[in-house]
Formats: sequence, structure tokens, C-alpha cells
Amino acid sequence: MQYTRGEKQKNKISITFDINKKEWNDWVEKAYQKDKAKYKKEGFRQGKVPRKVLENTFGESVFYETAFDLCFPAVFSEMLTKEPDIYAVDYPEIDVLNVGSDGLKFIANVEVLPEVKLGKYTGLEIKTEKPKVIAEEVNAEINRLRERNARFVDILDRPAKMNDIVEINYSGSVDGKIFEGGSAKNYELELGSHSFIPGFEEGVVGMNIGTIKNVEVKFPENYHAENLAGKPAVFEVELISIREKVLPELNDDFAKDVSEVDSLDALKKQIKERLLNQKKESNDLKLENDIVKLVVDNSKVDVPNSMVERQLDYFVNDFSYRLSYQGLKFEDYLKYIGKTLNEYRDMRRKEAEIAVKSNLVLDELIKTEKIDASDDEIVEFVNKQESDDKLSAKTTKKTISDEQKKAVKNRIISEKLISFLKKNNKIIINETK
Repeated sequence: MQYTRGEKQKNKISITFDINKKEWNDWVEKAYQKDKAKYKKEGFRQGKVPRKVLENTFGESVFYETAFDLCFPAVFSEMLTKEPDIYAVDYPEIDVLNVGSDGLKFIANVEVLPEVKLGKYTGLEIKTEKPKVIAEEVNAEINRLRERNARFVDILDRPAKMNDIVEINYSGSVDGKIFEGGSAKNYELELGSHSFIPGFEEGVVGMNIGTIKNVEVKFPENYHAENLAGKPAVFEVELISIREKVLPELNDDFAKDVSEVDSLDALKKQIKERLLNQKKESNDLKLENDIVKLVVDNSKVDVPNSMVERQLDYFVNDFSYRLSYQGLKFEDYLKYIGKTLNEYRDMRRKEAEIAVKSNLVLDELIKTEKIDASDDEIVEFVNKQESDDKLSAKTTKKTISDEQKKAVKNRIISEKLISFLKKNNKIIINETK
């Protein structure tokens, strides 16, 4: 096999392949061996018809298509091995120039990784916020803990009031007719939760257990059911029971009940530290994304459409997979949002273009700065991850699979890249108010 490499033009390189007579005949023979069982010929058992007989019967080119399908991947792969700087990003366009008993000649137009022109990626200024936790945030967490640990007390000696949990029977009617979906038995409702249309919960306030009352309301003009929107309604409500939510007292005993600390002050301190760590992680992630976005925006690259399409394929498959965990189908989701598959892809096309450009720019930056991960670093990383399982002492280079090694290597390189960008750019920390 011989090939001639053309000049790169707009992310494409034309490779002309020459397969000589002997080589091509070998591929045709392989095609014959693969396909001969498909043919029947009087006087021969199926699969035993000589190649020459089949070529005389069906034409010399009878096996050419299969021969090309066998030949192309092999010669193309061989070429890529010899030309490591050619990185094909899509299946090439094929133009057959000549094929016959004397050999095969064809052109493969290969779309390759585009040239990336890195912009300024050091000495940049990136702003971030210094995380701060205020007393109101801590108190909000304390209140959530109180809500989760509330107890409910049956009330028998007073009428219902806001924040009570009531059990009711109700039946709603419009223009004197009961409407579909407007009735329920033994329904539990927290008064003040705004679960019902305006006026309903307020109408239950003041009722005593065992009483029946007509609550007059009006459906909102923008109510989802058009046949009810804007119409007055009457709900016959029977109050069955009342329960009052009692929040635990804020003291050291409460802290002991809901945590491993022994005082309320210690609990508040623990919550503050947790919230602060969460904000630090969130800020760090935003800072990393801001740095990467700035570096990517400063760079220039002609993003191949084929790579964008593959990224969109990934988006669709990933989202479908995540929906399946919720018992949903991607096709049903498309119906729900009123989009076709192509419209969904177009909706996320800009996102895909940014993702592809970001990957290309970061890969070029990694190559430019010679950022890499050694085998020892990979083993050390795996040891650290597995230390809780007491496997680190047994971990060696041989026990790490190639797939695991590749994933770990990519993660280490990514972490090194982010560290490089943080170190070589100016991070301005703004004090939060």
C-alpha cells in the first residue's frame, strides 16, 4: 500500500491511496471467502462455487464492494499509525478514482483536529468572592432542623388556626354543580401552606371539629383549568381533626438530639463551618469555570461541525440515561416540552459548540505547557482513593487496568491544569457584604 498526503485545507487533508494489483487481489480473495456462501450456481454446492465462476457469472466487480469494506479500515489505520499528527475527527469522505483487476486508487478526504490559536492565558485578572456566612443563614438551618424534628399534638378544645394540620372532607361546586377533581375525603392540609386557591385555607380557619361550613372562593383568572378560571365556587368543608405543630425548644438538649455536639452554641458553630465549606467549594468551582471561560474566550479555533454533532449525541444519550433513572423516556420528555429531536439538538447546539471549543483549547494548553501524569502519580492517586478499603499497600502499576489508568491520568492532568491557571493568573478576592 502506498499513499500520498496532500496539504491541509480548512481542517481537511486529502490522502490518495494506491493499492497495487497483488494487494488488491488479496483483498478481493478475502471478500470472496467472506461472501461465497451467499451464492448458488447449478452444478456446485452452495458456498463451493469457485471465485472465477462467480466473477464470470456476475461480473469481475462482484466482490469489489466487500473487498473495499475490508481494505479501507486496514489501510486507513496503517496510514494513521505512520502519520501521528493526523487525528481524524470524523469518518472520511471517499472518492474512488479507479478500481479493477489492476488495483485500487481512491482519495480519502479526512477531517482533522483544527488548529487552535491560544490567546492570553497567564497574567489575567479573575474576580471571586470571599465566602461569608451570616447569622440569618445559620438560624435558617436551625429552623429547618426544628421543622424536621417537630411533633404534632391533637387539638380538641379550640378552633383551627393558621399553621395547624387539619383533616377535612370537601366538595366543590360551580354554578351549583360539583366539578371534576373538586372533592376529597380525609384530606390532610396545612393551613397557611397556600396549597389551595386563595381564600380556601382562610375559610377553614375558625372551624371546630365536627362542623360543616360552606367556603366561598373564586378561581384565579389564570387557573390551569380553563372551565374554572375566574369563576366563583363554593366548597362544602367538614373538619374532622386538628393537629398543632410543636417545634422543639432551642437549647442544649435540642442540639444533642439532632447532632453529635453537646450544646446549642457548638451546633451553631458546626452549621456555620459546614455552610462556609459549601460556599468555599461553590466559589472554587465558579472560579475555575471563570478562568477556563476566559482562556477559551481568548483563543481562536474553527470548531468542526462533526465534533459538535458528536457532542450533541452525547448530550442526548446522557440526558436519556438520566431520565431513565426517573422512570421516564426521552421521547415522552420531547412531547412534554413540545420539541422534536432536531429542535432539541438545535436548542443545545450553542452549548455543544462551547463544550467542543473548550476541550480543544484546554487540550492545546496541556500540550503547550507539557502537563502530564506519571505512572507513579497514577498509582499514588489510586492508593489514596482506596486507602479506606486498606488496598493501597497492595496497589501496583500492574493492578491498575488500562481504562482506570486512563481515567485517573486525565483527572490528574485536569487538576494540574487548573492549578497551573490559578498559579499563573491574578485572583482578586472581593469581600462579601
